[in-house]
Amino acid sequence: HGSLEALGRHREEINALNVFPVPDGDTGTNMYLTMQAVVEEIRRSGDSSMAAVCQAVARGSLMGARGNSGVVLSQVLRGFTQVLEGHEDAGVPELALALRKGSEVAYRAVMKPVEGTILTVVREASEEGEEASKHHRELEDWLAQVARRARESLSRTPELLPVLREAGVV
Repeated sequence: HGSLEALGRHREEINALNVFPVPDGDTGTNMYLTMQAVVEEIRRSGDSSMAAVCQAVARGSLMGARGNSGVVLSQVLRGFTQVLEGHEDAGVPELALALRKGSEVAYRAVMKPVEGTILTVVREASEEGEEASKHHRELEDWLAQVARRARESLSRTPELLPVLREAGVV
């Protein structure tokens, strides 16, 4: 639910940055609508077990995916939940593996993956998640390191995707 609220607060800002693959200004809205479908599916499920929540996230994101960004987000979530649905709880090792799987599933879902997109950010965050899991057992410390790497990756996207550099956006 917190992710949905954060996307809602920033969706116009994300829309304004949207120049690839088509400058149609709807990436933030599409991701928001996709996450809204996830939240609604979780509520509809009424089951708070890990397996049920993971199934609701995967189903909600797939059925509610909007636009390219929503489809990619749904695939990240699909891979993430494939790992977690077999666990009753999840700590750093499980989350590191789930993030990696989310990245792999998203890359496979895109016919021609392009570096400098959300795919790159998720992949580099997942690589950091695996490395950080060797040193951090506390979830908060692990998440801080993964988030730091994701921000660094995001800041480098204009170097990888010229259309972002030309538009002056990340």
